[in-house]
Amino acid sequence: MPGSDKVIITCAVTGAIHTPSMTPYLPITADEIAAAAIGAAEAGAAIIHLHARDPLTGKPDQSPEAFAPFLPRIKQATNAVVNITTGGSPYMTVAERAAPAAKYQPEVASLNMGSMNFGFFPLLAKYKEFKHDWERDHLEGSRDLVFRNSFQDIEYVLETCYGNGTRFEFECYDISHLYNLAHFADRGLVKPPFFIQSVFGLLGGIGTHPEDVMHMKRTADRLFGKDFRWSVLGAGKDQFRVATQALSMGGNIRVGLEDSIWIARGELASSNAQQVEKARRLVEGLGLEVATPDEAREMLALKGGDQVNF
Repeated sequence: MPGSDKVIITCAVTGAIHTPSMTPYLPITADEIAAAAIGAAEAGAAIIHLHARDPLTGKPDQSPEAFAPFLPRIKQATNAVVNITTGGSPYMTVAERAAPAAKYQPEVASLNMGSMNFGFFPLLAKYKEFKHDWERDHLEGSRDLVFRNSFQDIEYVLETCYGNGTRFEFECYDISHLYNLAHFADRGLVKPPFFIQSVFGLLGGIGTHPEDVMHMKRTADRLFGKDFRWSVLGAGKDQFRVATQALSMGGNIRVGLEDSIWIARGELASSNAQQVEKARRLVEGLGLEVATPDEAREMLALKGGDQVNF
C-alpha cells in the first residue's frame, strides 16, 4: 500500500469519557473544540476525531446541532481530515450516535466493532468533587454499563453512512472486534483499505501489555493481510508507551484528550496540540515521517474534504 513510510497522527480532542472536573484543559464549548482541533492540525495531526458537548455542563451531546458551530470552522482553518464519532457516549442509542455523521457526511466516521463492558467507574477513587451533577452519575453508572454495538447496530451505521462516501475508523477494543470486522468484510459490506484503530487499556477491553499490542497486530495481519492500515490508542498513562511500540511495528497513532488527559506522569496536558507535538517527536525520532492530511487521504482512499456536507 502507498505511503508505508508515513505515519498518520489522529487527534481525538474531547471524547465522552473524561469530565470537566478532571482537567481545566478539556475542550467543552464550540469555540474550545474548534481551537483544539485547529491547534492539533497545525501541530501535525492529519485526522481530527470529533465529539460534541453541552457548552454549559460539558455533558456529551450527540445532536447534529451541537456539531454545527465548529465543523465549518475546522474545515475553513485546516486541511485536516474530519472524523465524526458514531460512538458518541455508551449511554446513547445507535440512532442518536449516528445522526451527526449521517447529516454531515464526513470523510471518516468512527465505528465501534462490538459490544463490551465499558467501565470508567474506577476514576471515582481519584476524583471526589465534581462541578456538575451528571459527572458522578456518569462514572458510577458504568459499573452496570454494556456499550451496545450489536451486529444490527453496526449494520445500521453502515447503511446510514456508507452511501455518503464516508469511510470508517474501525474501533476495535478486543480481538473479537477484529473478527467482527472480518465478518462484515466477508459479506462485502465494508471495503478495503480498512483503517483499524486498536484500543488498549479501557476496562472491559484488551489490556496494554506489549503482548496484547502484538496480539492485536498479528491477528489483524492474519485476517486482513495488506488490506488495512493499523493505528493504536493507549488509554490514560499508557498512551505514549503503546504509541511507541506501535510505531516500531509499522503502525499509526492516535492521541488527544479523549484518550488521555496527561502529557507525562502526574502532569496534565495543557492542550491537544501538546500531545500531537510529543507524538510527532516520537515519529521523527524513529526516523519516520508524519503524513500530511492529503497523504492520509491517499493512504485511506478517502473522498476528499470537498465532498463533505459542512
